[in-house]
Amino acid sequence: MTQDTHKPALIGKTVGHKTYVHVETLDERPDAGDLAERVAAAEALAGLRRGTDFNLVRVDAESGELALLHYPGFFDEAFPALAASWRVDLVGGSLSHRTYAESLNPPILHRKELMLSADDPRRETFAALTMACESIGLFDDPRRIGYRRQWQQLVRERGYRIEGHRLVPLGNADDEAEPDADANDGDSGQAGWLAARHRTAMARGGFSAPIQTLARNGLLDGSHSLFDYGCGRGDDLRGLRENGIDARGWDPYYAPDETIVDADIVNLGFVINVIEDFDERIEALLRAWSLARTLLVVSVMLANQNDPRGERFRDGVMTQRGTFQKYFTQAEIKGFLEEVLDEEAIPIAPGVLYVFRDKDAEQRLLMNRYRSHRNRLRAPSARVRQEPQRARRNRAAERYNAHREALERLWALRLDLGRDPDKTECADQLALTEAFGSVSRASRFVESRKLAESGAEVVATALETASTARYQDLLVYFALDQFGRRKPYKHLELGLKRDIKVFFGDYSTARAEGLALLMQVADTDAIEQACRAAMEHGLGWLSGQDPAAPASGDKPDSARVRATSLTLDSRLVERLPALLRTYIGAASAAYGDYQNADLLKIHIGSGKLTLMRFDDFDGQPLPRMLERVKIKLREQDVEYYSYGAQYPPPYLYWKSRFINEENPGYPDQVAFDEALDGLGLFDLSGYGPPVDELDETLRRHRWEIDGFTLRRGDWAPELDDPCGRFLTYRDLIECGETQAVTGLPNLPERVESYDALLALAEQVIDPVIDWFGMIRLTYGFCSPALARKIPGRIDPKRDQHSAHERNRRGAPVCERLGAAVDFIIDDEDMLEVAQWIVANTPFDRLYFYGNDRPLHVSYGPEQSRQVVRMVAGASGRLVPRVISTEAFLSR
Repeated sequence: MTQDTHKPALIGKTVGHKTYVHVETLDERPDAGDLAERVAAAEALAGLRRGTDFNLVRVDAESGELALLHYPGFFDEAFPALAASWRVDLVGGSLSHRTYAESLNPPILHRKELMLSADDPRRETFAALTMACESIGLFDDPRRIGYRRQWQQLVRERGYRIEGHRLVPLGNADDEAEPDADANDGDSGQAGWLAARHRTAMARGGFSAPIQTLARNGLLDGSHSLFDYGCGRGDDLRGLRENGIDARGWDPYYAPDETIVDADIVNLGFVINVIEDFDERIEALLRAWSLARTLLVVSVMLANQNDPRGERFRDGVMTQRGTFQKYFTQAEIKGFLEEVLDEEAIPIAPGVLYVFRDKDAEQRLLMNRYRSHRNRLRAPSARVRQEPQRARRNRAAERYNAHREALERLWALRLDLGRDPDKTECADQLALTEAFGSVSRASRFVESRKLAESGAEVVATALETASTARYQDLLVYFALDQFGRRKPYKHLELGLKRDIKVFFGDYSTARAEGLALLMQVADTDAIEQACRAAMEHGLGWLSGQDPAAPASGDKPDSARVRATSLTLDSRLVERLPALLRTYIGAASAAYGDYQNADLLKIHIGSGKLTLMRFDDFDGQPLPRMLERVKIKLREQDVEYYSYGAQYPPPYLYWKSRFINEENPGYPDQVAFDEALDGLGLFDLSGYGPPVDELDETLRRHRWEIDGFTLRRGDWAPELDDPCGRFLTYRDLIECGETQAVTGLPNLPERVESYDALLALAEQVIDPVIDWFGMIRLTYGFCSPALARKIPGRIDPKRDQHSAHERNRRGAPVCERLGAAVDFIIDDEDMLEVAQWIVANTPFDRLYFYGNDRPLHVSYGPEQSRQVVRMVAGASGRLVPRVISTEAFLSR
């Protein structure tokens, strides 16, 4: 969890060094005056209006850059999508724009409540959704939550869907259930399972929500047996068994012959909400409870704004498919369980509650609930056998459903052609003519259906977009056709003749417009504008020169830089503006198919095109270049460069800039690129560091690349290896008096301790030495063996000198982890040194003993920034006194 949703004192959402603020709360922040002035300047530079063109501001604390962001659905959508962004550098006077209007996978926003005032009535609803997401681990992997496609997949994997601002379990709701094979199936013979209850059993591709909560809470580690009372089609059972779990189940319809047995854990998943008789509902609950030795898990469908989904029946609804559903609120199901079982019910996730028979197990759960060492389940394999199913009839659109596939193909053809298709172009001509009289009538019919489903504006936009795209495609075709021999009109394909008539009127006009487009390839201003338009739509990365260089377009020179090139994934070429496709096509006429390359670079001013091919472009975060081909359009010349023994293949840095968010690997690539840059070890501008330099620098700083993740290395360094820029590991390990006297090796046994010492050196010690000069270490790393030899009062359980070492019981010696040192700087006032550390470094804890005494400083995962003054007590012994950083800096 990266944000505390319970501390509304400072309005805004902070992720790393970037803070997001809603425009409605700009004047409620402590920095309101300065921020308002900067936002006003950014508005003027971008020519935007707050609230209309953008509603969020992102402030980068490191670079000072502002981003004006537009989330049209901020208040209405649970996780609104970004529609457009404007990045503004007020210092450099530069501006860049990106639209996501056509993106299939735009960035989305989480934790909206952090950007609202504490008294905003909507804050509670948004915060409740955030807490629900946290409870099922949706925010555990930040790389999977930033974009809509990955986020929706993750939510479904966790066994939920989003309705309004609520998480709803993917249980057995009528709209989530698969249609059953026989709508007239009756009772299976088991009392209490009437109203076609078996037809609510859902077929899942992953584990259900209650099973996933058990895994997240460490209860599916193989030490507990599980019985699924009402197991439905058995997807959970199959997956659990594949994960080595002793799991059995019974269902009155799908598994009536299975033996009902007791187990450590009993799952009553989405059962009591399909029982229409109240007494039978209680009977099912009590029966399941009687089988549970340790824990009963109960899950139900939650009430939401779309209920009821059928006719009222008793205390629930009877759906059109003959299934009963009782929708509970979280409080209602908790009260029902506690009243029937006379035991406390613990809400674990939306619609999922635990009732413990074993109270010791209950306490262990409550203590360990938020620990990260929970086992993960492999998703169950696909069901081998599946029951025959029949599609549900839609009485309101029988005619449409009867010919759905043919009509959808016809609509897709119309969008592809950008015009009304001729009957000869329709593969379903015969079937549609028989059903509707003609292909044109079928086309009008399907358009009317689309209008009813999506609205006139959406349909009109789709048709206009399709028509424009087809016209651009034809322009490119006729532009590049200039390189070949002109075909007589009568020899053209019939579909092309229709295109010419609809989009150009006649053949000569089509060729003239194509020639005009080809001639525009030499217009550098037009090429630059097209490249800017491409980047605004996420198609590649635009490189530029000094902002003072002359620039064209409707923005002042101070807001733009002269672009020099556009580099992009070759798979994005077909989405480029027509002029750039023509530019690339003209180059391909001299060289060959550009699709053999991974990346393309359009050189705006020089009339060149570079094609680059890499080793495993998609599979590596830093793919290595194998060959580079530079095509010179003006000179009609080609230069070829191959990399190998003589010229080592270089890494490609910032690969995420050249692909876009619709690439499945984009979130992982972005996370890797930002992590590599965030190390602060390299200058990744230009071509970046050579391969050997990057590899050696990563090794020296104990980093390694594991897939698309940067992680600390699992090897122990040599004692004389550098630890930071000024010290070695030996300096930090062999620096205490007791170690020198006893001669104990004092070596860390865990590689994490070396990592902690390195982090302490890089984050705290190096900056101090940079500013004040060399330090004199008096106490550094302390192994448990050394701690037993040190006379006097030390506190290994709290002082962090033991880093990540373990005691004899296998627990950390110091729960705070991290690492610590004591040091003094000769001829310096240690109060001044301590104050500088507090003001300029991300320390964990600092103990100040006096102006001429060594000070203790640590760096660790808590990042508490706690300052402690050691003062003499009544007995003369030093007593710790915690002091605020503000008070300490003002001394």
